[in-house]
Amino acid sequence: MAEAHHHRIVRAWLESLNSGIIELDRDWTVRQVPRFTLGKHCPTPAALKPAPGLAAGRAYGYYFNERGEVSFVLPLEHGCDIDPARDVVYLAGDFNDWQQAVGIAEWQMQPTTLEGERVLAWTGDAARFLAVPGWRFKFVTGENQWLHPPVDAPNAVPDEQGNINRLLDPARTGWHLWRFTLSEPLNLADAWTVGWANGTGSGVPVTPGSFFYELKTELPLGALVSSDETMFRIFAPRAKSVRLFIAPELDELDQAQHFALQRRRDLDGAAGVWELSLDQNLHGWYYWYSIDGTPDPKGNGFNPRVRVLDPYALAAAGRDGPGIVVDRSWIGGPEERFRTPPWHDLVIAEAHVRDLAANAPVAGDAKERRGFAGLRKWVENPNFYLHHLGVNAVELQPVHEFDNATLDEYHWGYMTTNFFAPESSYAVVPEQASGIRELQALVSAFHHRGMAVILDVVFNHVGVPSHLMFIDRLYYFEQDANGALTNWSGCGNDLRARSAMTRRLIIDSCVHYMEAYGIDGFRFDLAELLGVEVLREIEVALKRVKPGVILIAEPWSFRGHIAGALRDTGWASWNDGFRDFVREYVRGSGPAERMEYFLRGSPWYFAKWPAQTINYTESHDDRTWIDVITENPNFNGSGPTANDRRRTHLMAALLFMSLGIPMLSAGQDFLRSKRGLNNTYQRGDLNALDYRRLHRFLGTHTYFSEWIAFRRGPLGRLLRQFSRPTEGFFQFFHAKDSSAFAALYNADASQGPRRLLFAVNPALGDATIPIDPETTGEGRRWHQVADQERFYETTPHGARMPVEPELFIPPLSCALWVSEEK
Repeated sequence: MAEAHHHRIVRAWLESLNSGIIELDRDWTVRQVPRFTLGKHCPTPAALKPAPGLAAGRAYGYYFNERGEVSFVLPLEHGCDIDPARDVVYLAGDFNDWQQAVGIAEWQMQPTTLEGERVLAWTGDAARFLAVPGWRFKFVTGENQWLHPPVDAPNAVPDEQGNINRLLDPARTGWHLWRFTLSEPLNLADAWTVGWANGTGSGVPVTPGSFFYELKTELPLGALVSSDETMFRIFAPRAKSVRLFIAPELDELDQAQHFALQRRRDLDGAAGVWELSLDQNLHGWYYWYSIDGTPDPKGNGFNPRVRVLDPYALAAAGRDGPGIVVDRSWIGGPEERFRTPPWHDLVIAEAHVRDLAANAPVAGDAKERRGFAGLRKWVENPNFYLHHLGVNAVELQPVHEFDNATLDEYHWGYMTTNFFAPESSYAVVPEQASGIRELQALVSAFHHRGMAVILDVVFNHVGVPSHLMFIDRLYYFEQDANGALTNWSGCGNDLRARSAMTRRLIIDSCVHYMEAYGIDGFRFDLAELLGVEVLREIEVALKRVKPGVILIAEPWSFRGHIAGALRDTGWASWNDGFRDFVREYVRGSGPAERMEYFLRGSPWYFAKWPAQTINYTESHDDRTWIDVITENPNFNGSGPTANDRRRTHLMAALLFMSLGIPMLSAGQDFLRSKRGLNNTYQRGDLNALDYRRLHRFLGTHTYFSEWIAFRRGPLGRLLRQFSRPTEGFFQFFHAKDSSAFAALYNADASQGPRRLLFAVNPALGDATIPIDPETTGEGRRWHQVADQERFYETTPHGARMPVEPELFIPPLSCALWVSEEK
């Protein structure tokens, strides 16, 4: 075993309970087979052989064979987003100028099988890839979607821009991997290490491989109440012990009764489910778990001293727990049957529960104003702001239990600690789970107002305390090749949505909120981190329950952007391109042609059908619209200028004249300002809506509400497109040397005789736009219905702008006309 002194064991992982892979620091080039040991009391390896094929392809994305060839491999199983029947994939890297490989047949990967598993592969002469050391590579689709390497890929390397690629290492060609098989299975609850048989060097931990993340159960989970029994059930696949603690009162937690749960043995010896049945109806009791197991080598994970909140708890007393046992039959569901509007008819307002309620002109004490009960009173009030604005959907920022430290502490809610319990600080009596009834009443109130309720949900990371971390850190969280938590969310951790029970947790949570509260849809925060394949699975599962469910993705993270990849799904996406461009366009920057793309509904690359794009210019994140575009210094739009207000009106016109789903941020219509601050996630004083400001800028609020009424009314039908309109639907006219333009809707009369003509001039000088004579000819009569200040009543008062062959548009102005054939 002299060779062992010259090689180092890098890592080892299990492919099943009976087999695994040992990775060396470089290829094993001697004839003698290496000898390893898997620690004390471990079954003796029954077989050991090189593993240069599938194992190397999974880990490194390539392997070298004995014929002098290299194969680049993309496995298609275990959660891959690629479908060979739909997607074309290319090999790209330093050796073929990256993006230039797309569309070149020479670099197209081909479907095949490798050791019985479906893969895409590219195979060629290895010598051409060994000429220059350190070449990087990646896989890319024909639609220019770059496929991220797995976060735990050992050859993942960042480039100068922070993009993660793979490294082709001539010293690691697949012949540095060895597959072992065992005579009997390992126990996942135990810690195993691998080392050289002669004792050279230190042992390396053996971690579970991809099979581990596919462990799952279909059994109901949580605290399950029946008339005279309560079953407690939790999924903890590597735990050594699980104990339940229960107490009838919140002030008796220190005297809680405790019981040991038993592991079920019905999953091929790798049972992940623990359960206990108590002969008592425990509705209203408090409970938590203590979970013990083997921590990872860095001491992370299991800690029996931590009170673990059940991830399936239907209510919680706070972010730390305890959970509250709730009988599902007591929860019930919505009484009325609200009809969720079709996607193409939606006009959404994004809002925060406490921001809407804090200053609402309704009677209510401090406990009510901090949450669901106070907002319900405001929604039911005849003067409810969003009702007068005219939207038909509200997108509430997160209402799942999150990690504010006290009931009064303000928080946006994007640090979730439980995915079933309504946020306890939004409840009047959180220790009695009153938030369940209060949220049900709030959703019902919105529905009676004719508004769908969309929830902003955060399934990409968790807050503090991270209860799932103490159930199984390895199973529930993404980690790199060194075992460190990844942080593409920017919040300290990334949930491993690829794990089977994480996917089930997400789906079960959404189904619960649809069935118990009548929720109409969901906006997924940082959805890129979940991945397209997981989002497809979620879509299928939720549409089985509610075919018309609204599904919206925030299609990015600090890792990448997947809006283009979501075109072939039933998801809509927040359109950050629209947001950023309109901010510049109304200030005189950016070409008219780019604005035309967004008016068309961001076709094809971003959205295959119009309602796939959520058009917006302000959300909770970052500065408000008025603070971004203001002429005032320091991004402070609290006292907007006349041009600020006029540009805001242009933005509203562009937003509501664009195909897709328009979304506003609550208060945007009355020029809400955060005084230039960029991040206000804990600034309730700045975020709470000041309804007096609505009356200060009542004209702007009215302008927005009139646009919404137009959009939702019969004249706006041409803007509410279910499917992509014909190529001739739009016709555009341009001013010379200006970003001003005019757009003719239904130019080809494919949708009846009615047409719309919309013109906009974001510049500080006059613009004249030549119009096609057929548009202004005698066979058509135009009626102006709006400009940059108002919508016109049917009875004419005052002058209106005519449609002429040379259409005149003043600075910072817009106009809208409607015509019918004579």
